[in-house]
Amino acid sequence: MDEKRGRFEAQVMPHLDAAYRFARWLSRAPGDADDLVQEAVLRAYRGFESLRGHDTKSWLLAIVRNCHSIAQRQQRRRAFVPLPDAHDARDGHVLVADTADPQQASMLADEARTLDELLLGLPDDYREVLTLREIEELDYREIARVINAPIGTVMSRLSRARAARKKKLAASSLWRSA
Repeated sequence: MDEKRGRFEAQVMPHLDAAYRFARWLSRAPGDADDLVQEAVLRAYRGFESLRGHDTKSWLLAIVRNCHSIAQRQQRRRAFVPLPDAHDARDGHVLVADTADPQQASMLADEARTLDELLLGLPDDYREVLTLREIEELDYREIARVINAPIGTVMSRLSRARAARKKKLAASSLWRSA
């Protein structure tokens, strides 16, 4: 193994799970997240020599974000037909998996769906900073580097995202209890 590859694997590969989680939240689909991370890792390897300092996680997540932006622009240029929603009466049944414990699977799916709905209901800018802070546990400076924005913008977006999430959660709790 050559020196560059060894250093790359030692510094970048430990953050692969974080890159996938971030890609999953950005892309909203596991298959798209796989493609996004694969492209990001290739770009990271090509540009590895440009990495300065030891903030590898933020650097990799910024690459994932950029790859996502490029993929979104390309997708807008093509016709896109989304998969059916799980609640779609005509085709939704194909998305339901058979499990050994239906009650637990249903509860987990409901929780995941609620979280997805809460996050997907947020504007992209808010969802992005909320995911980086709450799920990836980056600090404000790291988030600012990932999204290429001032730290004040990060703080503002995060505050607004949390307020919007809280409002949506309260509304969904009221709706379900009614």
